[in-house]
Amino acid sequence: MEQAFELSRSIDAHLGSMQHTGERAIGGVTSGLIGLGETVTWRARHFGIPWTMTSRITEYQEHDRFTDEQVSGPFRSFRHIHLFEPLERPMGAARTIMLDDITFSAPLGPLGVVAEHLALTRHLQRLIRARNRWLADALRQAQ
Repeated sequence: MEQAFELSRSIDAHLGSMQHTGERAIGGVTSGLIGLGETVTWRARHFGIPWTMTSRITEYQEHDRFTDEQVSGPFRSFRHIHLFEPLERPMGAARTIMLDDITFSAPLGPLGVVAEHLALTRHLQRLIRARNRWLADALRQAQ
């Protein structure tokens, strides 16, 4: 669980998992581990458009959970809770379940609501799945 937690708050791991978006850390904590109260500014290309978003770690409970929230960027609001729970297996090694709870709202009022339903929700789900596959592979390789 500790390894999954640490890897999930690694800026370098995030960059590795989001290589396909050309994502870069351009401000705040740009490498290593991010912690409570710290910010990171990301630049990436989504839907063919360059985006810049600054997030702050607003909650932090070592090895169990942390939350990042948008300080500035493309969303009206964006909050991502990262949860880590042990999964005990009889006669086997302990495993960790990583859960992502993301709440967001797009700007532009009713037009933003349409964008959320037509594209943004699915896009974010695909990004999180890809990131979590990357993290799981990295954890397996480290063992």
